[in-house]
Amino acid sequence: MRILIVNPNTTASMTRTIEAAAQNAASARTQIVALNPDTGPQSIQGRDDGEAALPGLYELFECVVMNTGGYDAMIIACFDDTGLAELRSRSPIPVIGIGEAAYHRAADTAAPFSVVTTLSVSVPILTENIAASDLAGQCSGVRASGVPVLDIEARGSQALASIAAEIASAIRSDGCRSIVLGCAGMADLARTLEENFSLPVIEGVGAAVSYCESHAATGQPEFMQVQP
Repeated sequence: MRILIVNPNTTASMTRTIEAAAQNAASARTQIVALNPDTGPQSIQGRDDGEAALPGLYELFECVVMNTGGYDAMIIACFDDTGLAELRSRSPIPVIGIGEAAYHRAADTAAPFSVVTTLSVSVPILTENIAASDLAGQCSGVRASGVPVLDIEARGSQALASIAAEIASAIRSDGCRSIVLGCAGMADLARTLEENFSLPVIEGVGAAVSYCESHAATGQPEFMQVQP
């Protein structure tokens, strides 16, 4: 199986983090190719950044999926599921968002789940996406850690500590049984946080890869279908 993963922002170092997380989750027979557009925002934090990322995302989709081909599935590696509905409706191959994949994995693994994301500007769109996935009843909260996306991988950043503090608050206050990390750039933190808190910590990149692989032969899961 060959999976294309598109990071809709232009930060190549984040794309490499996403690619590593995808490869760690993939089976030996799956090939991962991770790309990002040349134009657009450096990070996606809220609705305005998501809108600004769409031209570059769509251009990359047209070039690589529609004109070049050779992929069995595509993953959009932005937790806002930027451009997902539009690309899914046009694509000849399954397209999955890491946000929806993470929510469904958490609901299947240990519900209710809480989401810990970056800034508060991202909370409304994630809340809307959870509701659109019919999983609002299994989500106990969407929380902002106060960590900007680009700070997650910055040298000397206190991002991990801030994210961990928000997870601790969610466990205390939300009654959650699992945590969803609400940013693609957090993908490589999941294992450490899971060990620290002794409950499932789910990141969307690995969840999306697993869903692509598990449904390659049997058909798409319901949440990957184009809605009428």
